[in-house]
Amino acid sequence: MVTLAEVAQHAGVSASTVSYVLSGKRSISAGTRQRVEQSIRELGYHPNAGARALAGKRSNIIALMIPLRTDLYVPVMMEIAIAVATTARTHGYDVLLLTGEEGPDAVRRVTGSGLADAMILMDVELEDERLPLLRGTDQPSVLIGLPADTDGLTCVDLDWSATGALCVEHLAGLGHRDIAVIGEAPAVYERHTGFAERTLDGLRSAARETGVRLLHRPCEGGYDAMALTLARVFDERPATTGFVVQNESAVEPLLALLRQQGRAVPEDVSVVAICPDQVAVQASVRLTSVAIPAQEMGRRAVERLVAKLDGRGGDEVVLLAPGLTRRASSGPAPAAS
Repeated sequence: MVTLAEVAQHAGVSASTVSYVLSGKRSISAGTRQRVEQSIRELGYHPNAGARALAGKRSNIIALMIPLRTDLYVPVMMEIAIAVATTARTHGYDVLLLTGEEGPDAVRRVTGSGLADAMILMDVELEDERLPLLRGTDQPSVLIGLPADTDGLTCVDLDWSATGALCVEHLAGLGHRDIAVIGEAPAVYERHTGFAERTLDGLRSAARETGVRLLHRPCEGGYDAMALTLARVFDERPATTGFVVQNESAVEPLLALLRQQGRAVPEDVSVVAICPDQVAVQASVRLTSVAIPAQEMGRRAVERLVAKLDGRGGDEVVLLAPGLTRRASSGPAPAAS
């Protein structure tokens, strides 16, 4: 293994200078820092994490808290996690993945152990019980999600309110006046999960502004649950001609049920989905959709966290603007009979 002394000799500096570059405890000139970092890369030097922890220095580990719940679409969560891990690696950090539903206990465990330098939290609720602990610690953190109160926090997320509004505006522009929203599982709304609540706010706000009648129905997903939900929608709003779907597991069952009922997409009914592009283009009807920028969310979160670790970043909210891609599932509202 390459030693710190060998890095110092290669860079033409003292061992203590290399140590200061690694720990950040003293100011080092830009030229010297670049020379040391170049030697570290060329020699493939990897500081020992255990020794750094014992010395009170950085472990170069980021803890990623990603509760894997059955009521959320896990592939999106894992795509974000992979983006976090790959981006962290480019900055010299490894990722400690915490997938349990431990809430504040997980935060206490990370902050108390000293094994991680910083934290990224996912599956953020509007009133998330982990947040008081984050605000009470000096350990840097970033949320992938937006709580109700962002004071003292750094957050990265898709602008879900704008996403919901964009879907309604698209359908309203095509002449649809009755729109049904097939939402996430009921438990997601019961937890007041940020992305679902904010999307619903955007949908409702745009509906008021465009004069559209909006009906929201949570759905567990799957064929049987979707069949019951769809029957309720048409019982309550027989004139429904537009659907917004924010539930990946409900997409294909919805399309299949509409076909069985003789409702052609998009001639009779238009469908807009909030989902990954892969889900939209592989559906039985290519879906008009707003994509979830999972990779960009993960990358941006790590970049903000590394900036905070390096003393270059403060608290901020970064919202990614949504974009709607029109495909085969949306068209003009059918003429009234």
